[in-house]
Amino acid sequence: MLQKLCDVVREAGKIVLSARDVEHSVREKTSPRDLVTKYDLLVQNYLRKELLALLPDAGFLGEEGDICEDDPKREWLFIVDPIDGTTNFVQGYHNSCVSVGLAHFGRMEYGVVYNPYDGELYAAKRGEGASLNGRPIHCQDHPLERSLLIFGSGVYYRELVPETLRLFNAAFPLVQDIRRFGSAALDLCYLAAGRAGVFFECRLCPWDYAAGSLIAREAGCLVTQIDGAPLDLLHKCSVLAGSPIAYEALSRLFNR
Repeated sequence: MLQKLCDVVREAGKIVLSARDVEHSVREKTSPRDLVTKYDLLVQNYLRKELLALLPDAGFLGEEGDICEDDPKREWLFIVDPIDGTTNFVQGYHNSCVSVGLAHFGRMEYGVVYNPYDGELYAAKRGEGASLNGRPIHCQDHPLERSLLIFGSGVYYRELVPETLRLFNAAFPLVQDIRRFGSAALDLCYLAAGRAGVFFECRLCPWDYAAGSLIAREAGCLVTQIDGAPLDLLHKCSVLAGSPIAYEALSRLFNR
């Protein structure tokens, strides 16, 4: 199944790479910060068709309003972000990806995240480790002072700005440096590949973190909500992730 998912996601990435005149295909969803393009819809439609051909009885939860009412009751559920990092995509900043997770009775079993611009495909099956382009990857395990912190600023949720800045201000003096890349799915994969040590965002949707959270876990990271609760695959929640030493230190800092 994992190889089949990888094949489907790679093909979806070709749609992303085919994009032309993206700025003329944009519309706002809830605000000027919350965008969708015709390519988001093209990729999602392609993924829905191909993924449900693999598992016809599965549910499908996609970012672009594609969910059936009984999906949460399904044995298998695809959780899909056709283009995670849409603003990056619109701006021509090539840090966007196709993200596909597959859950079984609410537990992530497969995750695939693909950045077609650099050809990096991250993949994981629960209990079998994580890989980047077929090679095993593992998180780093450094203390905070030797760890890059990646964070998301939650631009859709202006009410969360004060809390995001509070956490940022608490962490900034203790970490090696800070980065913000604009794709939570890729952020979690960067943790898995050992390129950074910790990540947080105060609110994300399931399609933002479903696949990436499994890839990070299978690479040795700890992944929870900021307060330590498990992730919620059907609702928005916060995310705190990192290599064990850095995660534990940041969790203590955020929850004291």
